[in-house]
Amino acid sequence: MVDVNRLKGSWNEVAALGDQVPLFFYSTLFLNTPEARTLFPVTMAGQRDKLVNALGRIVSNVDRLDDLVPFIQQLGREHRKFQAVAEHYPLVGAALLATLEYFLGPRWTPELAADWTAAYNLVSKVMIEAADNAAQDSPPWWEAEVVAHERRTLDVSVLTVRPTSRLDYLPGQSVSIQAPAHSRTWRFYSPANAPRADGTIDFHIRLIDGGVVSPTLVYATQVGDPVRLAPPVGERLTLDPYNRRDLVLLAGGTGLAPLKALVEQVLHTTRLTAHVFMGGRTSSDLYDLAAFQRMEASTDRLRVYPVVSHETVYGEKGYVADAALKRGPWTDHEIYLCGSAEMVSCSLTALVKAGIPEERLHVDEFGPNAGDKG
Repeated sequence: MVDVNRLKGSWNEVAALGDQVPLFFYSTLFLNTPEARTLFPVTMAGQRDKLVNALGRIVSNVDRLDDLVPFIQQLGREHRKFQAVAEHYPLVGAALLATLEYFLGPRWTPELAADWTAAYNLVSKVMIEAADNAAQDSPPWWEAEVVAHERRTLDVSVLTVRPTSRLDYLPGQSVSIQAPAHSRTWRFYSPANAPRADGTIDFHIRLIDGGVVSPTLVYATQVGDPVRLAPPVGERLTLDPYNRRDLVLLAGGTGLAPLKALVEQVLHTTRLTAHVFMGGRTSSDLYDLAAFQRMEASTDRLRVYPVVSHETVYGEKGYVADAALKRGPWTDHEIYLCGSAEMVSCSLTALVKAGIPEERLHVDEFGPNAGDKG
């Protein structure tokens, strides 16, 4: 039986050593198995962070398997887009054990090695089974074509793509995108529309400083270009089909995208009312305000409130959570938040302090910036 405390203690010790740990792991993996290098992006910086974050989450929750298994299953499904197969898992496991042995030195005992081997074998088994099950229902990715590309601001573009076969998703989910110029590099973005009859999907793309994929999508992508779309993921921003409470939606920047898809779903398939607080630093950040105002003019079930924090040219001055609470208290509403990590964190703090039950607060789980993912 795995000694949970021993496992956690060893990982905490290794993780404290920083970037040298994932660097050693991937160097070991690629030296022992050169063909494995083709499964990973050319730029490995982000991949190293993902390794440490995933391992940290798994080890931290190893004694709460009911909470951990869905996360591990999602990892397995997600790795299909990297063309990972069952034969790769033992190779990764051997590199992980070699890394732990190297950094723990004399503290790497046979008992600890057995703990890690058992834990890794369980994780890989769950991942492989989840990937195999997913393969029965969906491909690892969809080929798609860019059918429209509109620059809204200097750093925001709206991209419309059409998959070659229908890609079904729920408003509020995320889809990772791969641009042809960046093979094996994927970034999460949220569809900005409810599913359409013609299958087209809008994505709101903001240029991320130092990003790999977003500069290509914002500046270099043209109509007719191919992209790949991975299967949709996430459920925290999706609408509960049994929900009977009206919605309050707080958006920052391109975090607006999944909330726009939710608004379309609410207006087309429910009798609910939605209150949208659209935030930005300046009025230029309200890049989709005109579309929301057109929707607002067509129904009495949508209210839109533009909010800017650093000017008074247009909209209410301040932060979206403060603007929403002025019109509250919203304790009988479901509240969805999407935007930068700072915006979401500050808004959550303000809403909880104001008495909003935490179970009514919905936040995206795929990346701290939701719409701004890469």
